[in-house]
Amino acid sequence: MPTTQPLNEAGQVAEQFNDIDQQVQSNLFGMWLFLSTELLLFGGVFAGFIVFRVIHGEAFAAAAGHLDLMLGSLNTALLLTSGLTMALAEQLVNNTRRRATLVMLLATIALGAIFIGIKGYEWYHEYEHHLMPVLGLPFEYPGEHPQQAELFFNFYFTLTGLHGFHMLVGLGLLSVIAILTWRWRDPPRIARQVQISGLYWAFVDVLWIVVFSLLYLLRS
Repeated sequence: MPTTQPLNEAGQVAEQFNDIDQQVQSNLFGMWLFLSTELLLFGGVFAGFIVFRVIHGEAFAAAAGHLDLMLGSLNTALLLTSGLTMALAEQLVNNTRRRATLVMLLATIALGAIFIGIKGYEWYHEYEHHLMPVLGLPFEYPGEHPQQAELFFNFYFTLTGLHGFHMLVGLGLLSVIAILTWRWRDPPRIARQVQISGLYWAFVDVLWIVVFSLLYLLRS
């Protein structure tokens, strides 16, 4: 099995496409179209948060102080590192380096799983302090402006919950691709799948940077 020769673009072409280049471009366009719809979803929540952040600036800043900045920063570092391992997987699969590609995919999955675990612990910590106003749970805010603080935490759990859901989808996708990489039956197709999933994972990374900046950093 070659380890350094660039990946041959030959491969099975679906009936609706004229050649492999058209198929690759169509796949990428489909992913970009999907991500644009996801951006509309998050963009609406981001816009709503910013509006209320301006209206209730002092209350939102005080509520943000109850978030764990250290855990949020750690998760940011983990997710950025996972973005690097995913980018390396794209480079390696194009050079038909199966084992190295598989290692980078598994590293990305592991980092993403740790991210989810830390976020789950953070949610549990907020649950213990009665700062989770979801599913009818009691909300007991220790500071001033409890109604505005509750609104902040509603945004917080909406944004982090949506992002966490997209993380889980991404982890499932990468797990399937890791299995296909381990089998290595159609390297050109695997390379396309890694490239497309890399776009999705980069989108998840960027989303978290925005979420982290809005919720954790804008507390002054």
